[in-house]
Amino acid sequence: MGLSPVFVLLLVVAAFGPMITSAKDFIVGDQSGWTVGFDYQGWAHGKEFHIGDRLVFNYPAGAHNVYKVNGTDFQSCNVPLEGAPLTSGNDTIVLATSGKKWYICGVSNHCDQGQKLVITVQPQALPPSVAPAPSPWSYSEGSKRPFFNFNLP
Repeated sequence: MGLSPVFVLLLVVAAFGPMITSAKDFIVGDQSGWTVGFDYQGWAHGKEFHIGDRLVFNYPAGAHNVYKVNGTDFQSCNVPLEGAPLTSGNDTIVLATSGKKWYICGVSNHCDQGQKLVITVQPQALPPSVAPAPSPWSYSEGSKRPFFNFNLP
């Protein structure tokens, strides 16, 4: 009895599906959340951010906010005139493009006190490489029959 091509396809998907890299959620500041007096550059150091990953900013609603800014506004802690801040206290930002991303808190002088984050987003991660499987048409040592026989018409 041969294996149907559909069964072989399902077998391949089941075997390699879990290897596909999925997006990660990064809780900014971990258990400290988005707050004043935390080293966000230290928090980001060594982390790899990829397209599709999500940044989650947790903070008490009304105490802070999140603005996406450019590099110049990040350096000088300028709140942009255009654009509204995120203010829910549980804000999620999907990293949709690669490159540098800058975020600040626009409340009072929180940014000047270090409540700002810069990260570099990498292109989407590739799944780990796997050694190729033997061809279903390969012959085992000393055998005259194929390893798989699909009994195709």
